[in-house]
Amino acid sequence: MELKSNEEEALFKAPEEPADFEKAIVAAKWGKFHVLVYVISITSGWSSMFETTTMSYVFPAAECDLHLNLEDKGLLNAVTYTGMISTGFVWGYLSDTFGRRKLLIIGYCLDAFFVLLSSASQSFTMLMVSKFFGGFIINGPFSAITTYISELHCSKQRGKAQFVLGIIYSAANFVLPFLAIYVLPLNFNKELGYGFVIHSWNLYLFICAFIPLISAVAFLFVPESPKFLMTTGNNEKALRVFQKIYSMNTGKPADTYPIKVLINEIELNHGKDNGKITTNRTKGEAFLEGWNQVKPLFHSPHLKNIILICIIQCFTMNSLNTLRLWLPQLFQAINDYEQNHNGSAALCDALAVFKPNKTVTVESKQCSVNTNNYSVYNNSMIVSAVTIIAYLVAGSIINRTGKRNLYMALSTCCGLSALVLYFSRNTIMTLTLASLFIATGSVMINTLLAIIVDMFPTTLRTMTVSLAMMSGRSGAVIGNALYPILLKTGCAAPFVYNGILSLSCALLGILLPKLESTSLT
Repeated sequence: MELKSNEEEALFKAPEEPADFEKAIVAAKWGKFHVLVYVISITSGWSSMFETTTMSYVFPAAECDLHLNLEDKGLLNAVTYTGMISTGFVWGYLSDTFGRRKLLIIGYCLDAFFVLLSSASQSFTMLMVSKFFGGFIINGPFSAITTYISELHCSKQRGKAQFVLGIIYSAANFVLPFLAIYVLPLNFNKELGYGFVIHSWNLYLFICAFIPLISAVAFLFVPESPKFLMTTGNNEKALRVFQKIYSMNTGKPADTYPIKVLINEIELNHGKDNGKITTNRTKGEAFLEGWNQVKPLFHSPHLKNIILICIIQCFTMNSLNTLRLWLPQLFQAINDYEQNHNGSAALCDALAVFKPNKTVTVESKQCSVNTNNYSVYNNSMIVSAVTIIAYLVAGSIINRTGKRNLYMALSTCCGLSALVLYFSRNTIMTLTLASLFIATGSVMINTLLAIIVDMFPTTLRTMTVSLAMMSGRSGAVIGNALYPILLKTGCAAPFVYNGILSLSCALLGILLPKLESTSLT
C-alpha cells in the first residue's frame, strides 16, 4: 500500500520545505502501526454494532419475560437510533473541536455503563431508556473512529481503510449470534430478591458490555490523529506522531523520518470561509470557532452535496437496518415453522405467523420461548460471513471501478435481492437472498462514507459523517417503526418496501460527483 519509489523521490525532492499532510503520511509509510490501529478498532467497531443489533437476538429469549409484542420489538430496534439522532450535531462538533482520541476514550466508557444498565433491565421501559442513552452515546465514537482511521492513511489507501472498518463491523454480526448460541439457550433464572431476576438474555447483554470498555482502554495507547493536530496548529505534536508511525512501520529511529517541518494550516486557512481552529481558547471561543467551522456546510458548494448525501444515506439505512435487525426474527419464524411442519418453509408461509388472527384471543395465547434456535444463529453467522467476503471483494476493486460506480452497482443488487425474497420457496433460497441483501447493503454504507471523505475537507469531515449518519438513523427509526405494520399486512409489503428504497439509492447515485482519491485538505 505504498507509493512507488520514483513517486516518493518526486515527493521528497525538497525535504527542507514544509510538508502538507499528504506528503507527511506517505513518508510515514504503511505497516505495523496501521495494523495495530486496526486491531484496536475491532472492539470499537463491535461496540457500535452491538449497541444497535443486540436486541435482534434478545427478542426471542426475552419476549415472555418482558411481555413483548411486535410493536414493542420495533420500538426497541428504533430507540437506539433515536438516541443517536439526538446527538448528530453535538458529537461531530466535539470531535472536530477537541479531538478524536479523547472522544473515543470517554465515549466508550459511557457506552459500557449504559450497556451494563440495559443488562440489568427488568422491564420494557427500563430497557427502552437504557438503549436510548446507549444510542445517545455511541454516535460520537462511531463518527470519530471513522474519521480517525481515514486520517491515518494517504488518499490512495483511504477508500480501502473504510472497507477494513466494514469487515470489522461485519465480524461483530458474526460474533453476536456465535455468543447467542452458548448463552441465550441457557436455562438461567437467578433471583436476587425484591423481584430482581437475571435471565440468560440479561447475562448476554452483560457480556456485551465488556466490548466498549476494552475499546476505551485500548485507545489510551494510540496517539491523536496527526491531521487533527495539524488543523489545530499543534504541528510539533503532529510531527512526533508522524515520527512514531514511521518508526513503528519501518523499524528505523524516529529521528530518521524525512519530514522535518509541517505546513502551518492555521495560516494556510486564514481568511478562508472554512473556519479556523485555535489552541488555548476558552469554552466560549471554542464554541464560536466550532460554529465557524460548521457554517460552510450550509453554503455553496457544500450545501447541495450534504443534502444529497443525507437523502441517500436515509434511504440506504432505512432499507438495510430494517431487514437486518428483523432478520433474526424472520429466521426464528422459519425455524418455528420448520419444527412444527417437519419440512423446509417458503418464506411467506413462515411469515404468516405475524398476521393478526382474530379467532385467537389474547387471553388464550400461551407465551413460550423456543430455545432450539441453532439454525437461527447459524443462518445469521452465514449472512455475516458473506458480508465479510463482500467487503474483501469491494475493497479489492474500488479503485478500479470508482466509488460512485461501485455504490450504484451495490444498491441495484441490494434492491433486486429484496424484491426477489418475496418469491423465496425454501430456506436455502431465503438465506441466499438475505445474505446478498445484507452484504451489498452493508458495503453500500461504507462506500458512501468513503465518498464523503473525498467530498469534504478535514474541518467538516466528522460533522458531515455525523449528519449523514443522523439522516440514515432517522431512516432506520422510520423503517423499524413501520416494519411491524408491514409484516402484519402480508408477505409482499416488507420486501417491496426494502427493494424500492435500495433501487432509489441507485438512481440518486447518478448525482454523486466523481471524486476519486483526493487528498485530505
